Amino acid sequence: MPSAPQSLTLFSKTVIVPDKKSTMGDLKLSVSDLPMLSVHYIQKGCLFTRPSLPMDSLIPQLKQGLSRTLTFFPPLAGRLRTDPDGYVYITCNDAGAEFYHAKYNKLFIRDVISPIHVPEFVREFFPFKSTVSYQGHFKPIMAVQVTELANGVFIGCAMNHAVTDGTSLWNFFNTFAEVCRKMGSGIDIEKIARQPDFTRDSVLVSPAVLRLPEGGPKVTFNENEPLSERIFSFSREAIQELKATVNGKKWPENGGLVAVEIMGKQSNDKYRQSNGKNMTGILENWLFNTTAVPKTETESKTVEISSFQSLCALLWRTVTRARKLPASKTTTFRMAVNVRPRLNPKLDPLYFGNAIQSIPVYASAADVTSRDLRWCAGQLSEAVKAYDDGAVRRVISDWEKNPRCFPLGNFDGATLTMGSSPRFPMYDNDFGWGRPLAVRSGKANKFDGKISAFPGREGNGSVDLEVLLTPETMAGIESDSEFMRYVTS
Repeated sequence: MPSAPQSLTLFSKTVIVPDKKSTMGDLKLSVSDLPMLSVHYIQKGCLFTRPSLPMDSLIPQLKQGLSRTLTFFPPLAGRLRTDPDGYVYITCNDAGAEFYHAKYNKLFIRDVISPIHVPEFVREFFPFKSTVSYQGHFKPIMAVQVTELANGVFIGCAMNHAVTDGTSLWNFFNTFAEVCRKMGSGIDIEKIARQPDFTRDSVLVSPAVLRLPEGGPKVTFNENEPLSERIFSFSREAIQELKATVNGKKWPENGGLVAVEIMGKQSNDKYRQSNGKNMTGILENWLFNTTAVPKTETESKTVEISSFQSLCALLWRTVTRARKLPASKTTTFRMAVNVRPRLNPKLDPLYFGNAIQSIPVYASAADVTSRDLRWCAGQLSEAVKAYDDGAVRRVISDWEKNPRCFPLGNFDGATLTMGSSPRFPMYDNDFGWGRPLAVRSGKANKFDGKISAFPGREGNGSVDLEVLLTPETMAGIESDSEFMRYVTS
């Protein structure tokens, strides 16, 4: 049993400004940024072993590293402002980000990662709890919290969701680690590996105005709903077996299916590490596109379902079954899709800001639970396949006709929302004492049916799913033999 942690002790709170004055002008929020003004700040972070460097030396080094990193990300040290016409901007005024140093005296690494369900105290590793993104008008756009454990350190980041999406957040986090590591080695940092693109000249920047209520928008879901949270791990082999099953292949005899996809992923991983600009395109290929597996003449007439679509279909089917919905109830599986490579012309892979849209896929509870997994995965595959430049522009046009905040939540009890990505470089963070042991998120934007996909720590195509469900539904999927046979204990 994990030990009972004492309450968090906050040692210090500091405002960190960039080490060089910003020369960047105001950045207008786009049609992908503005809807996020009603959602919480993103909260993501990494758990590390405790470094050999004493904390009274490490904390100043991390503060200095944050100051250097903010120089490359001026918007994160700024504030939001709304002009008299109603347009919202990020003003890069060097007002600074916040840095918190905290400690849990009797909390160990095992207490964080060993429990079956994610402990509630993990939420204390993050600043800006329940802070709505609109409040970036009055609060910092970003904050970092370093929490000491008895034998570890957690570095948590909270970032305004109207300013960044997951691609931009992890690019910052990777750069923060890179800067700190190089500083610790005495390397002068003049350039960074993954330079963000701050241009605002795409179709995402619109003349439409989002009219907001006095005091700003509110979140659209119940923040205090009792939920169970668990991280389900899926090994590379389990996911490949699932994909083979969905595609009607034999397992494990079908070595070609495995070999081609694994080789592709390994080469993509190497390419991503050597060229950060290609990270986003590779992410899209793995998540949403079919794999170039040699096919027979008969097989070529059938679209192959991807690994991630197979996994999403399994979850959709399992949760729908556990919710015990009426057969005629319409269920929804929402997927966040990165539009950077879908627009024509494409956005820079490291375009800074939100460049995401939501693809909803609908099906009756009866179809989801009674048809086979390939049918469920096929619905997801077809929806993503059809989401091209024209689809992105239609969503933009629809929003411009009726500007509104994004209604995040599960309003009908039959919705699943998949966010984040197993291809985000969450474990590519070495601050100078090794890679993370685990990735965790805070309380932000969590509701019944919210799923976040993380890479598994071992890499090579393994995936972790952070799943939020009512306790009854969680118990249902935990006792579902079809689902649990693929889960790594």
